[in-house]
Amino acid sequence: MKQTILVVEDDKMIRELVNIYLKKAEYDVVEATDGEMAKDAFLTYHPCLIVLDLMLPKLSGEDFCKWVREQERNEVSIIMLSAKARVDERINGLKIGADDYLTKPFDPDELVAHIEAVLRRTGQYCQKITYGGLCIKPRKGEVWLLDKQLNLTKHEFNLLYHFMENPNVVISREELIHRLYPYADKTVLDRTIDAHIKKLRRKIEDNPASPKRIHTVRGMGYKYVNE
Repeated sequence: MKQTILVVEDDKMIRELVNIYLKKAEYDVVEATDGEMAKDAFLTYHPCLIVLDLMLPKLSGEDFCKWVREQERNEVSIIMLSAKARVDERINGLKIGADDYLTKPFDPDELVAHIEAVLRRTGQYCQKITYGGLCIKPRKGEVWLLDKQLNLTKHEFNLLYHFMENPNVVISREELIHRLYPYADKTVLDRTIDAHIKKLRRKIEDNPASPKRIHTVRGMGYKYVNE
């Protein structure tokens, strides 16, 4: 459940250096060495952010960036990393869809700082949220109840994260469906969400039959109560 970053870079030394620093910062890293491989990685691993070199074999970084912005998952963040340092080149990178732009040579620590700044700005970065003994650490993919680490499925984790980001707010089943299945090509029934909630309650509630954290709001949805 760590956040995944796609590194698209054909220079092996740079790619390995970026990989080391990103893993040290507790990100999962997927690598691609050309634009076509980057397409496959994007569709397979659904990264939250792409570190993108512009001078790539087979498909340029600019063309790959344009392709990403045409996809259904076009909200992914993109940081361009390039030797192209002229102002007009940087402006063009931002115009075609980049969220940030760093020029080579670069400091790996600065790249990590830029990544975290972009993810904060886009709402995808959070160290931890704690309410009443329950703690979720999104970047580490961990959930703790007091001193015990819980074993949640991907859907349970995403549900809990969404609830804890929005305490004391009623969230409809439709919104939860979109949260778990944003690109589903078939109708996801309300009872599917209800089943996930039921399983999640078994893991985080003292008495799942009388939940104190996740409340059902009849006719409206669910609410995570932070008391």
